[in-house]
Amino acid sequence: MSSNIKAPKKLIEVALPLDDINKASAHEKSVKQGHPSSLHLYWARRPLAAARAVIFAQMVNDPGGERGYFSGKTRKQADQERERLFDIIRDLVKWDNINNEAVLKRAYDAICHSWHETCELNKGKPGFDSNTLPILHDPFAGGGAIPSEAQRLGLQSVSTDLNPLALIINHAMTDFPSQFIGVQPIGPESKAKKQKTLEFDNNGLHGLCEDIFRYSNIVKEISYQKIGYLFDDLKEIRHGNIIAWIWARTVESPNPAARGRHVPLVKSFVLSKKKNNYVWIDYEIDESMEYSFVIKSGTELPTGVDGTINRSGAQCILTNTNIPLSYIREHGKQNKLKYRLMAIVAEGKKGRDYFAPSEMSEELALSANPSNYPSSEIEHWAGCTNCVVYGYRNFEDLFTKRQLLALTTFSDAIKETREIIIHDALKAGMPCDVTPAIEGGHGATAYADVITTYLAFSLDKMADLGNSFCAWEPIAQCPRHLFGKQAIPMVWDFAEANPFSNSSGSWSTFISGIVKGISKLSVTYAPNSTRGIVYQADAKENNVIKEFSVISTDPPYYDNVPYSNLSDFFYIWLRRTLRDIHPTLFSTINVPKMPELVANQFRHGGKDLAEKFFLEGMTDAITNMANNCHPAFPVTIYYAFKASDTRGTSTSSSGWETFLESVLSAGFTITGTWPLNTENATRMRGQGSNALASSILLVCRKKDSTIGSISRRQFQKELREKMPEALETMIGGVEGSTPIAPVDLAQAAIGPGMGIFSQYQAVLNQDGSPMSVHDALILINREITDYLNPDSGNFDNDTLFCSSWFDQYGWSEGPFGEADTLSRAKGTTVDGVKKSGVIESGGGKVRLMKWEKYPGDWDPKTDHRMPVWEACHHLIRALNKQGETEAGQLLARMPEKGEAIRQLAYHLYTLCERKKWAEEARAYNELITSWHGIVSASHEIGHSGTQTSWIEE
Repeated sequence: MSSNIKAPKKLIEVALPLDDINKASAHEKSVKQGHPSSLHLYWARRPLAAARAVIFAQMVNDPGGERGYFSGKTRKQADQERERLFDIIRDLVKWDNINNEAVLKRAYDAICHSWHETCELNKGKPGFDSNTLPILHDPFAGGGAIPSEAQRLGLQSVSTDLNPLALIINHAMTDFPSQFIGVQPIGPESKAKKQKTLEFDNNGLHGLCEDIFRYSNIVKEISYQKIGYLFDDLKEIRHGNIIAWIWARTVESPNPAARGRHVPLVKSFVLSKKKNNYVWIDYEIDESMEYSFVIKSGTELPTGVDGTINRSGAQCILTNTNIPLSYIREHGKQNKLKYRLMAIVAEGKKGRDYFAPSEMSEELALSANPSNYPSSEIEHWAGCTNCVVYGYRNFEDLFTKRQLLALTTFSDAIKETREIIIHDALKAGMPCDVTPAIEGGHGATAYADVITTYLAFSLDKMADLGNSFCAWEPIAQCPRHLFGKQAIPMVWDFAEANPFSNSSGSWSTFISGIVKGISKLSVTYAPNSTRGIVYQADAKENNVIKEFSVISTDPPYYDNVPYSNLSDFFYIWLRRTLRDIHPTLFSTINVPKMPELVANQFRHGGKDLAEKFFLEGMTDAITNMANNCHPAFPVTIYYAFKASDTRGTSTSSSGWETFLESVLSAGFTITGTWPLNTENATRMRGQGSNALASSILLVCRKKDSTIGSISRRQFQKELREKMPEALETMIGGVEGSTPIAPVDLAQAAIGPGMGIFSQYQAVLNQDGSPMSVHDALILINREITDYLNPDSGNFDNDTLFCSSWFDQYGWSEGPFGEADTLSRAKGTTVDGVKKSGVIESGGGKVRLMKWEKYPGDWDPKTDHRMPVWEACHHLIRALNKQGETEAGQLLARMPEKGEAIRQLAYHLYTLCERKKWAEEARAYNELITSWHGIVSASHEIGHSGTQTSWIEE
């Protein structure tokens, strides 16, 4: 960071309401309808709530006055102002507020206020125009979460990526919608008696969404006229639409007695797991060893419905012969695997109806004769594309003939419909401007480009749920999409969805999801909102990032996801449909592979070379960020945290340390490390699983080259001086707000410690060698532990005794002699601690009382010996037995104990986690995560006793 630039610390470098962000991110995972991610699948997307909160906290100044630029505020005033910013974040991350203009305006105003403050400090310097907010650049744009949320907050977004699939998704999220805000629908309304009514957020995109819906009906009609007869095999016997056909792959039985017959390879025969109405497939074998499938139902599932194949191999239904997987793989490589129809699923009056297949149904499906479909080889990545080892080497091999014909037919219909859109747009008075949408056009051609692109997205969804690797889901009774995981696994029995139905796997369902996703995009709020900038670029190359860019990015993590390998599945269909519209974007036959920043050992000649390629490339990319980032703002980088333990005195994740080393060598200093949990909140909090974060957010600043080196001893001294205040800010707050749960504190607290370590050119050991990140983490974690230890605080002597005894014995009993010695060392006595009501003593033994045994009628106002230990566990008892309101009533009678209770709970959680006492840790974690509600309840009741700074009068 230039010494000439005055850069106030940003909120994200000091404190965050992390628990609120994590809970909102986890909740977002359960949102099934109307999420912008429903436009198109992409892998490892950041939750929008997390991206939005991070960008906001990255843009606003921390009110604490760090670096001395803002003076005149007391600590209490700074805490209150910080809490106001926390409240903005708490509102921002709520899913129901995603397009709430009042909430977005508060956030935008706060960003502008901080920007004006910063510009005032840097008057006349380049990059500090108070009338124009800085742009936000994501050089690994991927699924578009970060750029779209920057746009939602009123910033100009720049999205770059190597992958053309990522680029077209970012165009669809941040670029195309803004070009047609407020247009009126021009498409012909459906000829049906009742056209489906669409519901939208008021974001100015109603007309665009309506036209996508209307023209999608035309695509469906054109396609049905051409191939509809192939999907009507039950039309003559019933009126309900077919939802799906259930198929099984087959292989020739290795037993000669089967006389070359193919037998089914089925993982599960179950069709419905609806309680008391189970449905499954059975088979009957006649005297000539021919078999047929039948549908059965009952109140319970019989044995034998689990299928004929598992990880050990398969079994022939005709001869009971074992069939090794190696045999199946060999037949697959010789293209000798076939498939056979087992069941038909149709819409019923009360749910699903299931039918046994007829010969006509199977013959109709097999009669399809597709042509002009895209052909592309699957680049194999062991463990991710296991279909290849069974002979499915090309992407077209993943589809049945009827599925290929459906996809090519819909693709042709989309291109045909584009001409209709242009005609209708001109007729409606749109400009006769041939500038394409991708170049910023606003005329009839560009409008057709945009709608056609979204229709092509629906075709990709059809490919995802319309291939022969989609298993049947017996609980929801619908097909599963291919990419439930970041891989193409082998699937034996599969569901072929009917694109002309109105159920899961249908064209209409895909369009509905896309339209609802567009309705949640925000492109209209910010006063100076402009279209997002999107272009193809390699983050490793120079000049990709423009000077004075704010940077937030989620780079690929090592070998987690084979992005380009999987992207080809969608790319080939997009290219077939959109190549004439976006020729530059779809100029290559496949997605670029070699320069992709992923440690692909199969592409780079082994693990060592792949690791070298990744680390060198990532260092280049991060160096580019350091060289071009805006000097007034930190850079935020998401790191996919797989498995580590950065608590206690060691760290076991070499990947984490290596990544930190690469960030430091690129010229950054690290000022924050925030754990972002995106798993289910109930599992994390309610079950006390203490699961590690799914990713870590690194907050970085360009290193000041004028700062030299320090010794190990000086580094330890700075840690002791600065870490307590940083930790207190993290876990503190006003009105009892606890921004960080105990499960996340150990990781988040590394940030300020790494900030001290990384600001220097080096920390030198006694022998003159530079200290490693590994050793620095050990010292930082030791300081965190010391801070949370009651011995280092102002706790009463009884609490000090209890904490040490708990560390040694937990809730078990121990010898009185040891207790007597320990109590004297802590300045108390066993009898005195017993009088406080927290231990049981007798028979030469001493035991801490568990909180369940604490009396329910305890009154802190009449307790004349009340250690913090006792108050803490009474609060836990009240919370667990009666809830937050009762716990709040109790806290209201001892408000002076609040801060000490909270710090003790943090310490005891850390201690339990270190000892792997999961059940005990849960009680302390739940107390901290419920703290805000407990204190709010105490305020409603009113306080009795002394009020301290953590309570606002």
